[in-house]
Amino acid sequence: MALSVSKLIQALEPSATMAMAAKAKELKASGRTVYDLSLGEPDFPTPEHICQAAIEAMKAGHTHYTVASGIPELKRAVVEQYRGRYGLSYPPQYVVISNGAKHAIHNALVAVLNPGDEVIIPAPYWVSYSELVKLTGAVPVIVPTEESNGFKLTPEALRAAITPKTRMLLLCTPSNPTGTMYSRQELEGLARVVLDTDLVVLADEIYDRLTYTSEPFASFPTVCPGLQERTILINGVSKTYAMTGWRIGWAIAPNKDIAEAMASLQSQETSNPCSISQYAALAAITGPQDCVETMRREFERRKNFVAERLAKIPGVSCAPMEGAFYAFVNISRHLGKRYNGTVVDNSSQWCLELLSQKGVATVMGSAFGAEGYVRLSFAAATEELARALDLMEEFIREAK
Repeated sequence: MALSVSKLIQALEPSATMAMAAKAKELKASGRTVYDLSLGEPDFPTPEHICQAAIEAMKAGHTHYTVASGIPELKRAVVEQYRGRYGLSYPPQYVVISNGAKHAIHNALVAVLNPGDEVIIPAPYWVSYSELVKLTGAVPVIVPTEESNGFKLTPEALRAAITPKTRMLLLCTPSNPTGTMYSRQELEGLARVVLDTDLVVLADEIYDRLTYTSEPFASFPTVCPGLQERTILINGVSKTYAMTGWRIGWAIAPNKDIAEAMASLQSQETSNPCSISQYAALAAITGPQDCVETMRREFERRKNFVAERLAKIPGVSCAPMEGAFYAFVNISRHLGKRYNGTVVDNSSQWCLELLSQKGVATVMGSAFGAEGYVRLSFAAATEELARALDLMEEFIREAK
């Protein structure tokens, strides 16, 4: 019998963001000028004191295995950060340090879900959520949201989606891909539904430090009593400290059993995250935080530029960008048109033609469960953003 790929993996969709970034790099390697707005990673270098901590960790001999779930010092730093920022108290042993937040999400899903369980995911959603749920044998239940209310799940829509098989709500705020952020009042509405049912909440808060509104970010377990016992928190250093390649994230469990389950799973799948990266993450969390505010201010400046520039492009719209570093642009009025002789009927074709014809890489909304939209990242220099948006407008105006 010929060797074949498992049915489980055959059903797995590859990451659309990674695929588009790969196409952009391929085009760039051919000699074309490419403006890559596809990947969600800060364009800043990792702050120097963090890099220096990694060097010192190597010199000190921290180049061997650590505890599979992470070094105790980093776990303590994580819980101290949550206590200081949000008033949440956790024992350090409830923290599992992983190879990035994506890995932490995988650990949490496998630890909690059984085959056939349903997981409610508001759309638009980050491309990996539904696929990671499928890998557990659970069923993603996609609940559409509306641009008119900032792509936010309402309590009514949440309650309507719950069935006897529903096990979890997966919530991301600020949102990738939309950039919108739930207010405390909006989270309270969802929390009342959660507390009325038997739902577990997986709260992806990886962008909690990159917000642009006057209202402070609200961590989900803080909005109502009783939520901390129902919530698994996901976070990491990638976005806040420009450390995407260092691959350090974490999950904070609501109890000892879930934490031990995630740690056991990780011990069998990957063992510990990179020891050197853990010490760098420790320096990031416990060291100077002015670098975070410097990057946040620059992202906010770029966000304002992108919002003003998009407002000048005919026939597009964009929900308010309240956090993260994405614009989720409605291009539905520009579908069904001919672009340089090619009729484009969907967001995937639109993104591919934009890349091919103008050298601008974005990600199709269909990958996020929202056809008719494209996501662009403003984690790029303003000059690059300006040129990319000029080319996007040119692309739109040339359509027939």
